Amino acid sequence: MPETCCSAFFRKGSQRLVRTTADGPLPPKDALKLLKEGNDRFASGKMLGACTDASMRKALVEQGQAPHTAIIGCADSRAPLEAVFDAMPGDIFVLRNAGNTCTHSEGSMVGSLEFCTGALGSRLIVVLGHTKCGAINGATKAFFDGKTAPPAATSSALQGLLQDLGSVAEQAAHDMGPHAEQDAVAAHAVKVNVFHTIDFLLKFSESIREKVKSGQVEIQGAVYQLDTGRVDFMGRSPRQQELLSCKVNLPPSMSATGSVQAKHGVRTTEDPIVPAAEALKLLKAGNDRFAVGASVAPTATSAQRQALVSHGQAPHSAVLGCADSRVPVDTVFDAVPGDVFVLRNAGNTCTHAEGSMVGSLEFAVSKLKSRLILVLGHTNCGAIAGAASTFMNSPGAKAPGSALEGLLMDLTTVAKKASEDLAPGASLEELASHAVKVNVFHSMNFLIQHSETLRAMVKTGELEIQGGIYHLATGRVEFLGRSPVQAEVLASCEQLPPSMAGALTIRTPGSGPVKPEAALQLLQAGNLRFTSGTALAGKITPIMRKALVVEGQAPHTAIVGCADSRAPLETVFDAMPGDIFALRNAGNTCTHAEGSILGSLEFCTAALGSKLILVLGHTSCGAIKGATKAYLASKAGNAPQVSKALDALLNGLSVVAGKAHYELGRNATEEQIAELSVKLNVFHTIDFLLQYSAVVREKVGKGEVDIQGGIYDLESGKVEFLGRSPNHARLLRCAASLPPSLH
Repeated sequence: MPETCCSAFFRKGSQRLVRTTADGPLPPKDALKLLKEGNDRFASGKMLGACTDASMRKALVEQGQAPHTAIIGCADSRAPLEAVFDAMPGDIFVLRNAGNTCTHSEGSMVGSLEFCTGALGSRLIVVLGHTKCGAINGATKAFFDGKTAPPAATSSALQGLLQDLGSVAEQAAHDMGPHAEQDAVAAHAVKVNVFHTIDFLLKFSESIREKVKSGQVEIQGAVYQLDTGRVDFMGRSPRQQELLSCKVNLPPSMSATGSVQAKHGVRTTEDPIVPAAEALKLLKAGNDRFAVGASVAPTATSAQRQALVSHGQAPHSAVLGCADSRVPVDTVFDAVPGDVFVLRNAGNTCTHAEGSMVGSLEFAVSKLKSRLILVLGHTNCGAIAGAASTFMNSPGAKAPGSALEGLLMDLTTVAKKASEDLAPGASLEELASHAVKVNVFHSMNFLIQHSETLRAMVKTGELEIQGGIYHLATGRVEFLGRSPVQAEVLASCEQLPPSMAGALTIRTPGSGPVKPEAALQLLQAGNLRFTSGTALAGKITPIMRKALVVEGQAPHTAIVGCADSRAPLETVFDAMPGDIFALRNAGNTCTHAEGSILGSLEFCTAALGSKLILVLGHTSCGAIKGATKAYLASKAGNAPQVSKALDALLNGLSVVAGKAHYELGRNATEEQIAELSVKLNVFHTIDFLLQYSAVVREKVGKGEVDIQGGIYDLESGKVEFLGRSPNHARLLRCAASLPPSLH
């Protein structure tokens, strides 16, 4: 029995059983022979292609692929192409979609084939249909239904696919005659569709057309029979010779300028508003063109520039991107003038300059009628990398000395969130990479939270805010969709961005109670204004002061803070008179004077209606340092004599220092113990309040009041909010009702 081409290929045995770049390109006739022999083995149950080993896979990795054939097949799970042709890894370059068509996604199909026949050296293209094709059956049914009723509006990508395949069904029906049954037409349409796809390739790809002309590449059609497993090879398209004289060089989806329904060739106010979904398609299509090197956006003509001047802009999308010179937004989306309203800053953020960014986007959606906002981050972002480095190396950073330092420090909140998402021990590179994505969602959330205009339009579905990441290495945009917490953010309190908040109002009993979570947001926003140098609380008028006298106070929060002069509570939270019920003593503690502290808090939460209690410690606390020193002295057998109230205070706080020492271990330094004691003391005070005040405990248990902790950093001005005490749930079951000093 003579040795076949395929058996010779497999006979190479241990040297190389897979095709790589070490193998020369196969002539089309030899590649076709391999396919036929492989299908014979498949249909007869004598398959060999699955017998691969580690050395073969290694060869494919190290030497690269050199497929002998490119195949456009159907995505139908019953037609697995590698199995149908008993192909080895590296043999065939497979493209699949519903209906093995170029009617939709033609740009990606044509571009992929140009890559395969160019860079990879494949010399045979096969378009493979199959019997009982669902896409063809659906298109044929839609064609027959359309004879008796007007076609329905396209409401999905699937309907669009079936409608565009209607020309195939129509041609098949014409071939079969007026009395042909629907099933017979659908069966014939499978063959018609194969040649339709081949004709599309010849018509719209100059690269493939020229290779076919020169005999370098062959395009053939085939149909796979589901019932027998056999492939019927049908040869070239009957129209090949005619189509080789075409002059078109781009498929329809890649030959447009990137704009839609543009009366003047560029989008102006005379063009219809583009829905968000359609705008997103335009961005995706434009990025596809850019990424494959097939950008088509022309320079605007003089007439088009004049149209933009005369009629005004109407961009289909607004993009908030990074100022990085490697990410030219218009170019990345292959957009023409008038398509995209572009905003850029370092880090594509709203952390700083949020007023101008939010205001600009409100202008785009309300005045220019853009219906899509895309927040676009990018890989290897310098601003994000700087923020990640700041977070990892300087968690307690000093106050910013420049606008850049302020930007990086504020972006550390993004880095912190990214760090919490990742496993412990993540590298700086891993942190920065993930922070890019976190920052995109952070900016999206900021826009929804701090713009009533944008929020209202998103709620009604009139506007979409989505995210994306531009990959510098590939030119591709990874579209992320909506923020994962969009629903929660939409339900948040409406408020202006911090930099745009204007003069604060005075709280009086007529203002109504503030829920704990809303009070916490007010504290966080105030601290942000304080640290960013945009404090507003000093702007108080005589009318405001009079209102406080006549109407009384209704503080939204009660704060137990330290008496340290470096930690002025109202200033730290940029609070107006009437906002905060402030209790202060050395060490923000209830160890001594607990009766007065508890009584004051019970008055504030009951009579004044405050819903949030915040216990606030601060770094470098003198009382905590003194207590730590006293604790260590006692531990060494040199307990200081209690001769004054201060000694008693420090002695009382020593239990906190002892707990910190225990947690840190016996080798901890005095400085380390004191630092941890600040945090533990906050929770110690919270626990004391829950344990010894039945009034406060009951309100907390009912959800009427919340108690949380925080630490004020003297250097940066930032407050780290710690949340509830770890003992919160246990202490709510406590039975004690009076502090020790009141027994």
